[in-house]
Amino acid sequence: MYKGGVVESSDRLLTPGEVASLFRVDPKTVTRWAAAGRIGSIRTPGGHRRFRESEVRALLSGDEAGFAEESQATSH
Repeated sequence: MYKGGVVESSDRLLTPGEVASLFRVDPKTVTRWAAAGRIGSIRTPGGHRRFRESEVRALLSGDEAGFAEESQATSH
């Protein structure tokens, strides 16, 4: 993924809003997942969270339903 501190161009970085759209949740939920360590994120030099597309797609293709249901249950 990283080569000398630079993200490889083959792994696009997604914003919390883009990840939220894929999981059909609020962007704040994605931020909470990242803070809890449930989804990996990196910080831009400006302090914004970004998510590796490959990791997000892996979560989506894996146990997306269980992941989203559990998160909705804990976010209420």
